[in-house]
Amino acid sequence: MSRSAVSKRVRIADPAADSAAAERPSDDPRQAWVKAFRAVRAETERRAAPLSVEDQVIQSTPETSPTKWHRAHVTWFFEQFLLRPFAPDYEVFDERFAYLFNSYYVAAGPRQARPQRGLITRPTAAEVGDYRAYVDAAVCALIAASKDFDRLIPIIEIGLHHEQQHQELLLTDILQAFSFNATHPAYDPEWQWPQATSAGVAAGALIAGIHMIGHNGDGFCFDNEQPAHQVVLRPVRLAPSLVTNLEWLEFMADGGYTTPTLWLSDGWATVEAQQWEAPGYWRKVDGAWYSMTLGGWRRVDTAGPVCHISYYEADAFARWAGKDLPTEGEWEVAAKSGVLSDAFGIAWQWTRGAYTAYPGYRAAPGALGEYNGKFMVNQMVLRGSSLATPLGHSRPSYRNFFYPSARWQFTGLRLAEYEH
Repeated sequence: MSRSAVSKRVRIADPAADSAAAERPSDDPRQAWVKAFRAVRAETERRAAPLSVEDQVIQSTPETSPTKWHRAHVTWFFEQFLLRPFAPDYEVFDERFAYLFNSYYVAAGPRQARPQRGLITRPTAAEVGDYRAYVDAAVCALIAASKDFDRLIPIIEIGLHHEQQHQELLLTDILQAFSFNATHPAYDPEWQWPQATSAGVAAGALIAGIHMIGHNGDGFCFDNEQPAHQVVLRPVRLAPSLVTNLEWLEFMADGGYTTPTLWLSDGWATVEAQQWEAPGYWRKVDGAWYSMTLGGWRRVDTAGPVCHISYYEADAFARWAGKDLPTEGEWEVAAKSGVLSDAFGIAWQWTRGAYTAYPGYRAAPGALGEYNGKFMVNQMVLRGSSLATPLGHSRPSYRNFFYPSARWQFTGLRLAEYEH
């Protein structure tokens, strides 16, 4: 695939839509799941296609992973949790791959240390492609032949959504790697920021009262989105749009990065230690601000949404603006009410919510129970989705989470203002 063939906004078919189609009597549910599986697997390869072999091996920071590792890890996931337990005649492609491509599933066995994933030069990118094709064929054969197909569906479904998460990481991680390259390579030279939708008549509407949040209906969700529960909201208005680069430049010009009273203690220590003076990937050239994007080195668009900011920066900006960050409940209720014009598809939005369990949460038993619950400490919740989020992977109850200093993701913010 040529670089110019990469879409300006990376989106894919929705496996949830395929699963819904499987419920219709006229459709063969096995064929529907094969279709969903092939669509997601193909999208991963499409995202990797513009990258060279050298691009696929690099790991720029301990927090990121090489493209080749992402491609292999999501394949190992299906091999480990679907094929090994449910395909009695399946022969593992290479027993050594479990050590190389396990991520954090302690119950599944030992693994390569995360900061060392960039040292995995073998298998080659082509051999990872062979691994993917081998597992794909085995999964499709299992779906067609299994006499216990209903037991497979939950594992296939979480595997597809897990792969979609890594599709987003594939783009954020390669952008981080490219940002260290003085030639400013472009993932897609034709890439453009997605356009924010205009605010509707209900934008900025006041929300308050008792509301239900969390996933409480049909369709897939991760375990950390449950149980659904009630929250009490004091009267608040959420900004209909994300904070823009122009607003951020005003914050910078007013001493935003040099005024310690605007910052949390940990945030100010990070500013000093890392010498922050602007959002991630921003650099000043001949008096103008530029940023590294998926389209390469671009001048900062003042009308566009600010992106690649940490929770610390979002919190400081809200304090400077005399407003606040929304809570998880406020954001979700507003999104479900349709009062946020650009809730999805541009940038993840920091909330005031610490990443903890909902009341009554219990992790699933076994290795898959390590998926979310073990990370419920010392991180902050983001809501919405980003320009790199695959189609069908966004919903109001989705809880993304990162450490408060993280800013290599497509992260922005919107403000909340309380009624007094």
